Amino acid sequence: MTIETTTLPSGLRVVTCHMPQLETASLGVWVNSGARSESPDEHGLAHLLEHMAFKGTKTRSALQIAEEIEAVGGAVNAMTSFETTDYFARVLREHVPLALEILADILQNPVFAPEDMVREKKVILQEIASVQDAPDELVFELAQEAAFPDQPLGRSILGTADSVRALTRDDLAAYREAAYSAPRMVLGAAGAVDHDEIVIAAESLFTAFPGNEGRPLAPARFVGGHRSLKRRFEQSHIVIGFEAPSFRDDAYFTSLIYSVLLGGGMSSRLFQEARERRGLCYDIHAFGWGFSDSGLFGVHAATVDAQVEELVQVIMTELRSVALEGPNAAELERAKAQLKASLLMSLESSEARAAQVARDTLVFGRQLTTKELIERIENVNAADVGALAAGFALVKEPVTASIGPAGVSERLREAVVERAARETVH
Repeated sequence: MTIETTTLPSGLRVVTCHMPQLETASLGVWVNSGARSESPDEHGLAHLLEHMAFKGTKTRSALQIAEEIEAVGGAVNAMTSFETTDYFARVLREHVPLALEILADILQNPVFAPEDMVREKKVILQEIASVQDAPDELVFELAQEAAFPDQPLGRSILGTADSVRALTRDDLAAYREAAYSAPRMVLGAAGAVDHDEIVIAAESLFTAFPGNEGRPLAPARFVGGHRSLKRRFEQSHIVIGFEAPSFRDDAYFTSLIYSVLLGGGMSSRLFQEARERRGLCYDIHAFGWGFSDSGLFGVHAATVDAQVEELVQVIMTELRSVALEGPNAAELERAKAQLKASLLMSLESSEARAAQVARDTLVFGRQLTTKELIERIENVNAADVGALAAGFALVKEPVTASIGPAGVSERLREAVVERAARETVH
């Protein structure tokens, strides 16, 4: 397996990972611009732009884009996150040139036809409505809003129904011109790929992007607090969270390991105590998200209304236990093993490998080797996890979010904030 990098005169970086055992290739363009790049009156614009890229170019209709890639057995897709927008394809080895040509076309020559915008806005409105019907997704949006209020990082990537309806073709064109610049983009590829061939193709295909530095991001401001919705579902959904290290921070891997041992598998503390011993819930898990300058660590669970308080007490007890005593040696090693296995298994996929080499280049300006990643996991010790947990325990205004009937919100907030104030770890 060989990783190679070339920077084109425009500033576009081409990074490839040759995986000789494969007959297929995954490739795409990763743009260092996402929902965090939006101004308040552009809410949902980055996501709409990603959708509109597939709705037709100067030479292809939306149907022709789909037919050309699927005629060779390939697939093309895209996704928008807070900090990046990714456009990618997977094809057989011999069809890499076609995939590159289609990606270059949709990124550089979109027409943004008014009738297509009307239709695609309807599609996104349905996507927004589907989240409103999914409490396990909606509660995370509430938690994100509580953590980072009044800033793009605290808003839904999809936008709202009103904000999406208000977006115009001129908004799309202006945003694309400002945010999609060659120095802020990486063409990544993995699998059955030849680096030199992709560089030559990129030099001739990707010629229309400006060389500006794109839009700067306003620093994240973690606030914390509570958000809730009174809705009647079969279960009440809750999130308890704290500001976590960014993915640039040395403590980022500590946060990941803590999330695994706390609630990352069947042997984790929360799964064993809340589900196996007490039968309080079907699903409970911890998460550690990293952004470029902040992060969010937390626990999500769902249970029937009558058991919310007991479930919260279990979560708070386990959080406090790690903060006071640290993890034991066995659970720390299990968490490291799970994290290493997850990393190595994912990187056997060409899609995951292409994403990794592209995102590492965007974030760090270089590739993090597998050896380096494993070492970062192995270097985390019990004291590191305990110190991180103790820092969370000092927080008197953690993030809390809930969806459920009347009373759940108040009981959650009281159980978390009052206990946190009463049992602050010194």
